[in-house]
Amino acid sequence: MKMIVGLGNPGEEYKNTRHNTGFYFLEAYLKEKGLDNWKEKNRARFIEQFVNGEKVVFVEPLSFMNLSGEVVSSFQKYYDIPIENILVICDDLDLSLGNIKLKARGSCGGHNGLRNIELHLKTQNYKRLKIGISNDKDQSTIDYVLGKFSKKEQQVLEELQPKITKIIDGFFTMDFSILMSQYSEKNR
Repeated sequence: MKMIVGLGNPGEEYKNTRHNTGFYFLEAYLKEKGLDNWKEKNRARFIEQFVNGEKVVFVEPLSFMNLSGEVVSSFQKYYDIPIENILVICDDLDLSLGNIKLKARGSCGGHNGLRNIELHLKTQNYKRLKIGISNDKDQSTIDYVLGKFSKKEQQVLEELQPKITKIIDGFFTMDFSILMSQYSEKNR
């Protein structure tokens, strides 16, 4: 069994903010696949689906970003999902807008949602799909990540969606090291 987690903050006021990049791409992927049968439990929205004969749970924590680990851990334990079968989709300030980085393990890199996941899973050995949102050093980090994408930035994300779909599909069928070598990008 596998779990795909999109990180973000719940509520209309956070829709289309940079910190909700994980929600954005998970929802776009599920919409493309015709999946919208969301359920709610344990402070999360989720969809259970079989993909290539394997059960997958798609999860959006509704506990706010900084408490995402509580939700991820509860789903991991409930479904008895191996840690290495978890993929977390999130924003990354250190990557230029539209760049992506796949990681099999590692530190949170200052991302509070990832920090909380590490705390509750008690490991850094879960997979991540990090999507660049750039960084504006003239704003506080909080104001920047909670700010909304401009129309031009939104267009970059829309153009990135087909690649994200290929990565998520590949997570179900490919070795992760191959996915990393095919799709991780350096800042352009």
